[in-house]
Amino acid sequence: MKSVLINNPLRIATMNDEQNEIAGGHIYIEDGVIKSIGPEPGTFKADEVIDAKTMVVTPGFVNTHHHLYQTLTRNIPLMQDQELFPWLKNHYELWREITTEAIEVSTRVGLLELMKSGVTCSSDHLYLFPSQASPELIDAEIGSARSLGIRFQPTRGSMSLGQRLGGLPPDDVVQTEATIQKDTERLVARYHDTSVGAMTRISLAPCSPFSVTPELMKQTASYARDNQLQIHTHLAETLDEEKFCLEKFGSRPVGLMKELEWLSSNSWYAHAVHLNDSEIMTMGSKKVGISHCPSSNMRLGSGIARIKELIDAGVNVSLGVDGSASNDSGDMLLEMRNAMLLSRLRNQEFWLTARDVLRMATRGGAAVLGRDDIGEISVGKQADLALFDMSGLSQAGGMSDPVAALVFTTHRKPVEYLIVQGSILLRQGESGLDEYKLTSEHNRIAETMLKKAHQRSGIKFIN
Repeated sequence: MKSVLINNPLRIATMNDEQNEIAGGHIYIEDGVIKSIGPEPGTFKADEVIDAKTMVVTPGFVNTHHHLYQTLTRNIPLMQDQELFPWLKNHYELWREITTEAIEVSTRVGLLELMKSGVTCSSDHLYLFPSQASPELIDAEIGSARSLGIRFQPTRGSMSLGQRLGGLPPDDVVQTEATIQKDTERLVARYHDTSVGAMTRISLAPCSPFSVTPELMKQTASYARDNQLQIHTHLAETLDEEKFCLEKFGSRPVGLMKELEWLSSNSWYAHAVHLNDSEIMTMGSKKVGISHCPSSNMRLGSGIARIKELIDAGVNVSLGVDGSASNDSGDMLLEMRNAMLLSRLRNQEFWLTARDVLRMATRGGAAVLGRDDIGEISVGKQADLALFDMSGLSQAGGMSDPVAALVFTTHRKPVEYLIVQGSILLRQGESGLDEYKLTSEHNRIAETMLKKAHQRSGIKFIN
């Protein structure tokens, strides 16, 4: 691996507990690891030196909730103004057309979009396994992630409760519990890397209480405990979900998770919007994780999550862009800004600061994914860094606090440099890929899916 010296940055937001923020100084990287950081210019001999005098350097962002395949179904007219349950039912008719090629291409598109906003590590929640596609869709995702060089922690998602048994999804996109367990064991054996600096780890993620059985939830939690894996699902996203859980299980969503033995430090939940005081305290005492998805929660009218109270209660809070059919972007800077601004529709005591959301996007994300080797700029940590040029029009006048300017202003160009495990993946925001060709291929697949879904279902997706 090459050595890299970053010299004289405008500001380093270390997110560690000792140095916090440094004006000027240096970061020296060798063998994929941060070897030195300090307030003085570096004098190391390096294979590459980056003059970062106009740049803010942050830990690479960690995205903890996404559905990458949804880049194929952004802003479909029929679903643009629907709440979650009808939105899901109509999208399932489209997603039934997903193929292995669609997963490969949409993963590259979605991850590259994230990378351009400073993401160096992403999870993904893939729970759809249509009958016409290969059952090894997680493998296709991992292959695409490896081709880009991003750190990746996909979740082996699952749905076992189709419409025939009272669930929301069509029967031809769900799997039997035996099939799910067999593939889980295969993926963990083949890809899960527990070593420091691992580029690929596997987590487990039943979709939601209305698309899997309680038995599958319990089985997943037990297997994860035995194999030291993180577990993930959607929780308390909407009032419809709360009503469903009360009617079917006699419990609110958090109560149901307790019954299913899911309230544990290796679990993290997407959304967690509708929680009462007692539930927040319970989740804090169990040290669970939350993936806050403010853009999606606004897009679907789900509500405003009580993030300040969750943080104060000891919950590990991170950020997720959520699927691109409910955002409809994969931009972590935008997610940070929306998290901060959405909190300010509440009383001032519950407002989030720019640094609160920056911490959620870095240290918080690492904690939620069960990692202590990323998420901060410290000696010995993985060299996953994002460098943002602050000399553009959008940041003019904001240099009294350049770190906060990352969140308060809008960044109209990609990250200047993106570094993962010491390798520079983006330079001046460019990947070196033929992005026009990739986008064209992606749009072709999306159009084909729309046509096939309309012909099969008769649903008018486009006005």
